[in-house]
Amino acid sequence: MKKPGRFIPQYLQSCIQAIESIGENRVTSMGERIVQSYIHGKTVFVAGNGGSAALSSHLACDLSKTVCGSKPRDKKKRLKVISLNDNMSVFSAWANDEGYEHVFSEQIKNLAEPRDVLIAISSSGNSLNIINAIETARNMGLYTIAMVGFDGGQASTLAHEFLRVDSCDYGVVESTHDVLCHLLAALVAARIQQLDGRQGMDVVFEPLALAG
Repeated sequence: MKKPGRFIPQYLQSCIQAIESIGENRVTSMGERIVQSYIHGKTVFVAGNGGSAALSSHLACDLSKTVCGSKPRDKKKRLKVISLNDNMSVFSAWANDEGYEHVFSEQIKNLAEPRDVLIAISSSGNSLNIINAIETARNMGLYTIAMVGFDGGQASTLAHEFLRVDSCDYGVVESTHDVLCHLLAALVAARIQQLDGRQGMDVVFEPLALAG
């Protein structure tokens, strides 16, 4: 069996560099946008393909339950989150009958309302169903966020804001996106806990532009 040589430390170093490439302000802005959805009772939609589909489900899970804190069953106000990857009957119906490029955008037409949020996860930023989802969401008045890698692709130019991992390796990009998903869930949970602990008091947030 050949020794891995420098491959393992080099790969891990690539992951570290990719994580460090993420701007703290962009993560904070994305977290605050999700918190605003919680405050105003809006829904956060998440979508992705392949490994990013798994990240979509994972992020939706963490934002739905983990954000509820240590006693989730006691929490009355919840953050509403839907992964557009998870209803396979609907997903496959749109894919089979109308084309895979419409699997997310058509669900958004069914479920979304103005001022909801779409988080689109795509390493390349160029998947057609992700592009269609962002365009549809913007046209319906949603706020759109792209989590991308490589050069950002079309998604980074279409979304209201984006988080780009500075790497051209799918594994590194997806690993970093996974770290970002956990970071966002922890950040949102901390902010919501802060809100819940200040009931009856004015909570000041940085002003955020609404989707036009």
